[in-house]
Order: sequence, then structure tokens, then C-alpha cells
Amino acid sequence: MIGRLTGELVEKLPPTLMIDVSGVGYEVEASMNTFYKLPEVGAFITLHTHFVVREDAQLLFGFADKHERTLFRQLIKVNGVGPKLALTILSGISPEEFIRSVHNEDTAALVRLPGVGKKTAERLIIEVKDKLDKLALPTAIEFELDAVAVPGSNRPVADNRVDAETALVALGYKPLQATKSIEQAFSQLPTGATTEDLIRQALKTMVAG
Repeated sequence: MIGRLTGELVEKLPPTLMIDVSGVGYEVEASMNTFYKLPEVGAFITLHTHFVVREDAQLLFGFADKHERTLFRQLIKVNGVGPKLALTILSGISPEEFIRSVHNEDTAALVRLPGVGKKTAERLIIEVKDKLDKLALPTAIEFELDAVAVPGSNRPVADNRVDAETALVALGYKPLQATKSIEQAFSQLPTGATTEDLIRQALKTMVAG
């Protein structure tokens, strides 16, 4: 089982990234919470990982800290929640906010996430709430990203919008919803906003709504 990767970040295309470890490129799917913490392409990073083997694929999921990975592993134990949906949940809400929603039995906050209906939200609350003591996060999460950032490429902002929309669709949002939310985010952010900036603002608006 692959539990951790340390190497050069060679590609970032949310929700997928590639890490070069001694000449071998590992494709890793990561939550947006992790993407927000990543340095520019070319830096060396460390990610905690979870390896999933299926009949038709072998998938590697990466997390900036062990606490998010622990929560991911708890989520995929919930009936009806697979790795993809767990990643979507952790992209649309921070671990702290998720735990707060579960503790307060706030189904309304959870059903705003794509793929989470009322029944799924209720299952999440029932099956995760009694394990909150084990999942408690520290006040200040210590991310284990030991990296030296290097200058990134100056990609056109138009490309960033396309990448941001593609990322939202990959996370489970409908294409029309993704386009609308990214355009709204684009109008709210200053010129030169990165893909991660656009996604963060779009998710914040959708979850708040």
C-alpha cells in the first residue's frame, strides 16, 4: 500500500496532480482543500496518500495532512459514499466545517454538496457523529508540505477559467452550474486569479447559497 509520496510536483490540473518520485510519475487525485496548500509546479512536496484498487482501476488519493486522510477514510466507510464522493465532500467543505456540521446535525449544509442528498447527509451524520472524538482536528493543522516554490508559468486567465470549470465537473457539479459559478467567481476576483482562486470562490458561493 502507498501511504506517502515525496517528490517534485510536475503537474496541477484540479482535481488531479502528478508527482515525480525518482523518475516515476504518480497521478494523484486530491481535494481542493489540499490543492489550496500546494506550491507552484516544480516544488518538492510530501502528500499522505490512500490507495484504492478496483477491478477496472487503481486510484491514488493525496492529502496535505493526516487528519484529512483520516476523515476521507472514515467517509468511504459510510454506506453509499465512495472515494469520488468523499473527495467531492472534502473539496466543498473544510474538515473543520464538516465535523461542525455533523456535530450540529446540520443536514442543510451537507446537501449543498454535489452528490449528497438528504438521505446521504443523514447517514453521514449518524455514522460519523459517534466517531468525532477520533476525528477531532487540532486547532492549527500542521501540513507536511516541505517544499521550495519556484516560479510558475503565466497561463492566460481564460485558460484558468476552463481548468476551473473542468475541475468542478470532475468533482460532480453539473456543467451549466460549473460555468455559471466560475463566471461569477471570475467577476468577483481581481485580474490574474489562479485556477485554485476561481474554484475556491465558486465553491464558497455555492456552499453558502
